[in-house]
Amino acid sequence: MTTNEQLVIKAIAGNEAAFIELMKMYKIDLYKTGLSFFKNEEEALEAIQEVTYRAYKSIRKIKEPAYFKTWLMRIMINYCQDQLKKKKREVLNEDYIQAQGVSESHSALEIEDVLQSLDSRSRELLTLKYLHGLKIKEIAYAMDCPEGTIKTWLHKALQEMRSKFSEEGEN
Repeated sequence: MTTNEQLVIKAIAGNEAAFIELMKMYKIDLYKTGLSFFKNEEEALEAIQEVTYRAYKSIRKIKEPAYFKTWLMRIMINYCQDQLKKKKREVLNEDYIQAQGVSESHSALEIEDVLQSLDSRSRELLTLKYLHGLKIKEIAYAMDCPEGTIKTWLHKALQEMRSKFSEEGEN
């Protein structure tokens, strides 16, 4: 059992110091996620505050301490998506775009347009896999789906992204 898992177990048991330590460990990941959705430092920081509160309120619901980061990122992604739905806009961070391994021959606007045209599940999968570096197993756990399903969805999302780029190249 890792030190992180031990901290999670303590936090689940009500140890506030352990919870604070965990939040400090993942604040950069949370911030990057907030920025990737909002492209705004203030909104990203507000998201961290809200997610910290939500995580604190529901920490006892964690079933697997090893997946704390996945659980926490899921809360952040859900919060960000809810906020964007309210604002009726979706924007992505340049880091996310570069994490997709897309050729640099496309402008940032072209890449953003293609990503915006993908469905929310595809964008979410690509965020978890490439921005946060989660493994297929962790994504499957977070989304409560079989690993094979996640692999299929991820493959389809990447294929769709590539086909949209090749369509743009033909125009």
